[in-house]
Amino acid sequence: MGHEFEVRRRIELAATPEEVWQAIATGPGVDSWFMGRSRIEPRQGGSTRLTVGGATEEATITSWEPPGRFAYRTEPGQDGTFMAFEWLVEGRDRGSTVLRLVHEGFLEGDWESEYEAMRTGWDMYLHTLAAYLRYFPGRRGRPVTALKVGAAGPGKPGLLEPMGAHREHRGRGHGRAITVAAAAALQELGSSSATVLTPSSSTGALATYRSAGFRPSPEIRPLHRNAY
Repeated sequence: MGHEFEVRRRIELAATPEEVWQAIATGPGVDSWFMGRSRIEPRQGGSTRLTVGGATEEATITSWEPPGRFAYRTEPGQDGTFMAFEWLVEGRDRGSTVLRLVHEGFLEGDWESEYEAMRTGWDMYLHTLAAYLRYFPGRRGRPVTALKVGAAGPGKPGLLEPMGAHREHRGRGHGRAITVAAAAALQELGSSSATVLTPSSSTGALATYRSAGFRPSPEIRPLHRNAY
């Protein structure tokens, strides 16, 4: 059974509204702190395209008011699912900015798990956006590592999904850096601990997690059964 959802976030950023706009409303800017590759047609009625792992999601821009408001929405699927995003940019004193995000839509299937993943995911990505604007404003980045966290709530264990690094950028400490940052994000969310599950045969990943302060637990062998 499907379910409507809404995620709201507010964050104060050490950047001007114009710098924030460049980071959230241009393809190269979004690529510097968000996953995948983004293309944005800068006009109302234009399109946005986000490509992750070979899959592309398109949306129509419903509001284009630089540098104050940016909104876009995907077309509903056959099951009624859709996503809508609204960014509100408000300048403050001393060159700072308050950024508000509203992410809403309709989910099918295991919507509760997907909703929780989006909530925790936005916390992590907005944390990355804040760091990007504070330390690297205007610079264009290229994603070299990816990692997703899941928080069950304050006082409960947090989970890191296995980290991936671009083959051209391995062995440079990027995996350790993003793993440490992800654990710090879980701590900020109130998680009591951080756990990552990875195959014991993945020696490179094990070395990365150990270097980030993780301790190995006894090996757990997966169970399986035939479908018929």
